[in-house]
Amino acid sequence: MPISESMVQEIVQEVMAKMQIAEAPAGKHGIFRDMNDAIEASKKAQAIVKRMSMDQREKILTCIRRKTKENAEILARMAVDETGMGNVGDKILKHHLVADNTPGTEDITTTAWSGDRGLTLIEMGPFGVIGAITPCTNPSETILCNTIGMVAGGNTVVFNPHPAAIKTSIYAINLVNEASLEAGGPDNIAVTVEKPTLETSNIMMKHKDIPLIAATGGPGVVTAVLSSGKRGIGAGAGNPPALVDETADVRKAAQDIVNGCTFDNNLPCIAEKEIVAVSSIMDELMHYLITENDCYLASKEEQDKLVNIVLAGGKLNRKCVGRDARTLLSMIGVDAPANIRCIVFEGPKEHPLIAEELMMPILGVVRAKDFDDAVEQAVWLEHGNRHSAHIHSKNIDNITKYARAIDTAILVKNAPSYAALGFGGEGYCTFTIASRTGEGLTSASTFTKRRRCVMSDSLCIR
Repeated sequence: MPISESMVQEIVQEVMAKMQIAEAPAGKHGIFRDMNDAIEASKKAQAIVKRMSMDQREKILTCIRRKTKENAEILARMAVDETGMGNVGDKILKHHLVADNTPGTEDITTTAWSGDRGLTLIEMGPFGVIGAITPCTNPSETILCNTIGMVAGGNTVVFNPHPAAIKTSIYAINLVNEASLEAGGPDNIAVTVEKPTLETSNIMMKHKDIPLIAATGGPGVVTAVLSSGKRGIGAGAGNPPALVDETADVRKAAQDIVNGCTFDNNLPCIAEKEIVAVSSIMDELMHYLITENDCYLASKEEQDKLVNIVLAGGKLNRKCVGRDARTLLSMIGVDAPANIRCIVFEGPKEHPLIAEELMMPILGVVRAKDFDDAVEQAVWLEHGNRHSAHIHSKNIDNITKYARAIDTAILVKNAPSYAALGFGGEGYCTFTIASRTGEGLTSASTFTKRRRCVMSDSLCIR
């Protein structure tokens, strides 16, 4: 007998009445003091979610989307205030992008084969309770995007957010649970701890009730997940090069690259981190970057000062990550005009401000003698992360050659990098791009298991 919505509601009420969950801080849904308590609460919530119809899950997701839009400015301001990174306007846009473009239950599909020997189905089922590690660069965006996809697949999720963005993360987790309750679903579809640490992360990764871990962060985090002995989805680092060849619309390329590089102060991992340009259009490109796109041309002395500040002691200075160009310049004693958006300079590919992923609006430009040399240098700069890359060209053969050589999860042609997330381009949005483990742009279907159901010599009507 099919399960009706009223039956689902009765099941929800019955299970919730029996649930003995450790007390969370007053007024906060899904927030616990102990990671084991959080996982137990998530497990009990998942027992309800997996019984829900797709329609009921979709009602929860619809409510999450609405609340995300309603709270977009609050979340954006919280993230900037708490982390000191990015800018409010772009973060508001990212939250609307999550609400509008993150796939829901429509991504959970069935494949069927019907023939002389019967009917075979491939259906997507939930993993159960998923463990997720999220970054401070896109804290609430990642949590909201992950929750939508994971719950659509019938899962619940335990987050271990970056400690530097815990207030913003807690607000987002509370929001999705409020949405679930409003839509008739259970509490604790997403949970976390008040004070996430390396220890709470280890508890989560080793816990017997968590079969899948999704990590969005740096290479160290992804390596830890892949060493956990469990199924891991790893969204790691990138150093996306933007290649400009001699056939490109150079003026548009300059505008697109700066728009992508400066979006949320270069925090998105897909953003343009450096440019490789063929020599014949190099001067023209630099002209448009500086005269029409508000870029500041850094001298050799200023570059050296930036290296000392940005890469203090040979390590990335976290106080510089996600800062705007004027703030970075002020750190080296430069009082830049109010309109400056990006810092540019020409240098070799080995220049530390070019070779390192900085996540700030600094664009080193590498000169290549021809297209093949440009491809070779871009591949070196991407460092084998297989994450993202960009090209500005009107030559299909060149685009094809570059795509095969760079072999990234994302390749954007003739557009700003954020087109890859459905902002000014086609396709869905995600903030977990699993380049290292091969899933690419994750969605609801990524967080499901494939199950084959075979009915031999039956249900074939021909």
